[in-house]
Amino acid sequence: MAPSATELNYDASKAKIAVPHLERREEHDLVLRTFRVLIADLVQHYNGGHPGGAMGMAAIGVSLWAYTMKYSPENPAWFNRDRFVLSNGHTCLFQYAFLHLTGYKHMTMDQLKTYHSSSWSSFCPGHPEIEHEGIEVTTGPLGQGIANAVGLAMATKHLTATYNKPNYDLINNTTWCMTGDACLQEGVGLEAISLAGHWKLNNLVLIFDNNSVTCDGSADVANTEDINAKMAASGWNVIEILDGSNDIEGIVSALQTAKSSKDKPTFINCHTIIGIGSAVAGDAKAHGAAFGEEDVRNIHTTFGFEPGEKFNVSQQVYQFFQKGSLERGRKLVSDWEELKAEYCEEYPELGAELLRRISGDLPDNWEDFIPKSFPDSATASRKSAGLVCNPLAQNIPSFMVGTADLSPSVYMNWPGKVDFQSPDLRTTCGTNGNYAGRYIHYGIREHAMASIANGLAAYNRGTIVPVTSSFFMFYLYAAPGVRMGALQELQVIHVATHDSIGTGEDGPTHQPIELAALYRAMPNLLYIRPCDSEETAGAFKVALQARQNSTIISTSRQNLPQYKATKRDAVKYGAYVFREREDATVTMIGVGAEFSFAVEAAEDLEKDGIRVRIVSFPCQRLFEQQSREYRRATLQGKKTVAVVVEAYAANGWERYANAGFSMKSFGKSLPGKEAYKYFGFDGKVISGKIKAYLEDLKHERIWKDEFVEL
Repeated sequence: MAPSATELNYDASKAKIAVPHLERREEHDLVLRTFRVLIADLVQHYNGGHPGGAMGMAAIGVSLWAYTMKYSPENPAWFNRDRFVLSNGHTCLFQYAFLHLTGYKHMTMDQLKTYHSSSWSSFCPGHPEIEHEGIEVTTGPLGQGIANAVGLAMATKHLTATYNKPNYDLINNTTWCMTGDACLQEGVGLEAISLAGHWKLNNLVLIFDNNSVTCDGSADVANTEDINAKMAASGWNVIEILDGSNDIEGIVSALQTAKSSKDKPTFINCHTIIGIGSAVAGDAKAHGAAFGEEDVRNIHTTFGFEPGEKFNVSQQVYQFFQKGSLERGRKLVSDWEELKAEYCEEYPELGAELLRRISGDLPDNWEDFIPKSFPDSATASRKSAGLVCNPLAQNIPSFMVGTADLSPSVYMNWPGKVDFQSPDLRTTCGTNGNYAGRYIHYGIREHAMASIANGLAAYNRGTIVPVTSSFFMFYLYAAPGVRMGALQELQVIHVATHDSIGTGEDGPTHQPIELAALYRAMPNLLYIRPCDSEETAGAFKVALQARQNSTIISTSRQNLPQYKATKRDAVKYGAYVFREREDATVTMIGVGAEFSFAVEAAEDLEKDGIRVRIVSFPCQRLFEQQSREYRRATLQGKKTVAVVVEAYAANGWERYANAGFSMKSFGKSLPGKEAYKYFGFDGKVISGKIKAYLEDLKHERIWKDEFVEL
């Protein structure tokens, strides 16, 4: 019979469960055997998936879901729940099975059986996905989950420092993250681990499924480091469990010890046996393939089940989990709602602000913080981004802005900003802060920056709006994290500066040519390239209203002309007519930092009697969302020849233009203006190329419908 919440010595107010008594070992044995046989059956059912890790990790899961984590199966989105991240996402059946056993209503046995099936309505995809209840973030690319977990833990620390008051421990959840060997080898995992140790995120626990196996064989074919020493050197507590596949008492004790840490995150090194009980236990063959019918029958026999009895979970096993999980969950939520109501009465202003953030809403007057006008003098759009973002960040508590060691270059630090730091830190340079701070120094860790920002955004949609910043070229380093944010429909705003050959003397290593094509192709990402301050304001408006999108606002190092005719409210259309011209022959399409060259070329063509209209085109994806009528009216494709000017690879512009003045090579180490001249970005040069192009069209040496790079 399953123990009651009282028998477990559960104290909901303190969110603790006592270490399980030794006399429960027989019950634990039944649960572990049942779980392992279930995993083998589920993978064999459609002859595909990853059984070994989940089987080896079973005792860790029991320790978490039965004895340690705060959660409510009936209220999966409860705000103060513990967050669980499965960074080694290929072991997803581990998580799905525990969601089923603990009583998450959507995760039925029939749903579990859809794992690796052709079902379009499965809640059991091949890696955990954020849209399914009980899943906090989408994992799969290894190491991402560790970085997401750091972001989730940061969010708790920040909200705790901002809103908790004496007698009102309102936000106090823990982030638990499972990892395998692979995540600990990936650079993004190591970047995030370093930051977590630096920030002293004592509410973060990383549990290592140390089965000594990777796809190629034993882990030591490529890795023989002392991981415990490495984690300790990174500022983590280290606990080692030698029998991580069975020692539930030891694991629970380690988890509770981790929760009691005052000044460090905790790393629990659990030695496990991959595919325990199978013919390939401890071998790489147990990692990513079904065991086969014969071995599954043997697994049944080994663990005391009938060979033909599939998907067998006894009522005793369900009661072991659900009597505790459902009762605890109800009480946790009820007590918290009561505490929240008392808090809001005691602290009405803070309470109203917190409730708004829990709802994911910005202040009603958020647009008022965007400047109504900007200086007329030439301005680098990176500075324009600062003019727009800084007052927003200063006045909107949900903004958390960070940079990868480029504060002097990206202009994202506002007056009076406080850094997110451990309050115990005292830096040599005197830059200190606390957990209530909203300016984040990520160091030179672009990949972790983007991935941690995803965790901040995923904590509760809209509660935190993360803004990252770095040179655009370095968003190539960050690309996997940016992609995962877009895939999860997370509202993360990336401000990418130094976005062209105008970056200058840093040379081709720092001058992005091909990167825009990647981000324009990336689904659910808005890549916006404003041409001046007004369009930069419009880009931020779009980004803040795009609740289900990630955004990159791409800005220049160099000064750009400011125009009277640009329109912030037209950026949301993706492209708009900057200058109309009746009976035009040519439509010049200008983009971002090169918009001025399109304007100059148009003026030069007009001098020769060639009628030109001008379109500003900051965002292809937004333009694609407009009606066919709007797109046709903007480009005038039947009436004019469209020529795009942008110092990037031309890929993609053939959808909108007949010809393009673009880049066909990497950049060059020259001052910004000279680099543009070197590659022909000059009004007169461009207009000359267009005149020759028009002559070629006239004499049918080329056709209008074949895209030409001028």
